[in-house]
Amino acid sequence: MQVPVQVTFHGLDHSAAVEERVLEKVAKLEQFCSDIISCRVTVELHHKNTSNAHRKGEPYLIGVSVSVPGDELIVKRSLKDDELHEHEDVGVALRDAFQAMERQVKEYVERRRATV
Repeated sequence: MQVPVQVTFHGLDHSAAVEERVLEKVAKLEQFCSDIISCRVTVELHHKNTSNAHRKGEPYLIGVSVSVPGDELIVKRSLKDDELHEHEDVGVALRDAFQAMERQVKEYVERRRATV
C-alpha cells in the first residue's frame, strides 16, 4: 500500500485494539489485491438517542474506502432493523464491513483480469 491506513473514530474514543483489528482486516484485503493505493476506515458510534449519556446498545457504523488504480471502492451501509442489535459489537460490525469490501476487491480484481 502506498499510503498508510487511516483509521478515524467518531462518537467514541480512539481504541488501539480496534485499530489493530482494522489493520489486520486491511492486510487480508492486500492478499487479494496488491494494487491497493490507500485505505480509509471510519468507526462511528451511531446514536439513536441525541443524549451522550446513553451509549449502551448503540450500533457501530463502519465505513471503508479503498483506492485502487482507476477506481474507489466504498462500503458504507445503513443498518437495517435486524442488523442493529448485531452491530452493537464493534467486532461484528468490522467483520461485516470488511466482508463486503472483500467482495468488492475480488470483483475489482476479476474486472482487471478480464480487461488484460
